[in-house]
Amino acid sequence: VQLQASGGGSVQAGGSLTLSCTVSGETFSTLKMGWFRQSPGKEREFAAAINWSGASTYYADSAKGRFTISRDNAKASVYLQMNNLKLEDTAVYYCAAGFSGGYFYDAPQGYTYYGQGTLVTVSS
Repeated sequence: VQLQASGGGSVQAGGSLTLSCTVSGETFSTLKMGWFRQSPGKEREFAAAINWSGASTYYADSAKGRFTISRDNAKASVYLQMNNLKLEDTAVYYCAAGFSGGYFYDAPQGYTYYGQGTLVTVSS
């Protein structure tokens, strides 16, 4: 299974970015999908997740109201729209794929596959 993330870059505070992640090698519509992020010196943390159908979404408190996760099962892709970006959003963002059950959506160990990460840098 391969996860290919893209869309990272540099943006000023208050700006927007949309991350994309395409999955191959697994039936995408059976997977829950998540976005995690890791800043230098910090542990990987949960950002957002979505269930297999897209009907349910979950967000970290830091992301609520600013980030929107969505998916297109026909394109085997998941997206993270990030608005009103803050300096503290600077991190490497990883998309993750897993199977429902066992762990809640915000648990890193609940995901079997991770992408290579895409860097988001927010500057003042």
